[in-house]
Amino acid sequence: MILCAGEALIDMLPGRTGAGEPAFVPHPGGSVFNTAIALGRLGAPTGFFSGLSGDLFGRMLDRALIASGVDAGFAIRSARPTTLAFVALDDGQASYAFYDENSAGRMLTTADLPTLPDRIEALFFGGISLAVEPCGAAYQALMLREAGARVTMLDPNIRPGFAADEAALRARLAAMIAAADIVKLSLDDLVWLLGPGDAAELARGLLERGPKLVVLTLGADGARAFARTAEAEIPARPVEPVDTVGAGDTFNAGLLAALRAGGHLSKPGLGCLSHAALVGALDLASRAAAVTVSRAGANPPWREELA
Repeated sequence: MILCAGEALIDMLPGRTGAGEPAFVPHPGGSVFNTAIALGRLGAPTGFFSGLSGDLFGRMLDRALIASGVDAGFAIRSARPTTLAFVALDDGQASYAFYDENSAGRMLTTADLPTLPDRIEALFFGGISLAVEPCGAAYQALMLREAGARVTMLDPNIRPGFAADEAALRARLAAMIAAADIVKLSLDDLVWLLGPGDAAELARGLLERGPKLVVLTLGADGARAFARTAEAEIPARPVEPVDTVGAGDTFNAGLLAALRAGGHLSKPGLGCLSHAALVGALDLASRAAAVTVSRAGANPPWREELA
């Protein structure tokens, strides 16, 4: 099983009332939650660990996990409110306003960390849950505790305006990158972390910090993968975009699902990746993300849609 650890929230997406007035429509979301949903739909055994509310939005998140075959039994339940993210779209590109104070997800602490069963082979971390306290410290502690025995993947998915303490976030991400087996970044993430420079050289430099695989998503320029034994790249898939909500999260799921299906989702397997294995992983990730981009909101594809 792959355990996704991080935020679940409600995306309030722009819409219209029956009378044509502006409105917001609630949709289950959150970067790590979306990756869990996408993994479940791609047929990978998946669990989800976060703080979930018992309110009406928390019940909506629960139903979405169950409907996509994700095990929500690891989640910590509370009466605190669900995080809300109001979304604005500009030519399909999403920007967010978060309402997260005292939420069920944010108030997760290190005391809530579960003892993980042996069936969990890999853990995925990322998103805004790493930028706030106390949950950021809890997820960091979980990753560092488990990184020696299980595969770990990190997608920082950085929202610069969300981090109250940029220095603390940079220190946290540096520690987690050093512990991670897989790191996926957008070009914006890479520049925020390391500054301007040749993207390929910067990615190769990250391999020297500890990861076995670094993957860059480059929007219209496709995606590249850098491992210690091989490199690969694929072009962007042609698609009529609706919006980009959940695209990177779905890419993460496709990457993990492909590595798992190919027998590479282990520490030895990631240490000897071939060009063909990297191309296969990028291909599934790209195809899955393209479907999400082609429809509104974070709505990842089911496995049969990619056949």
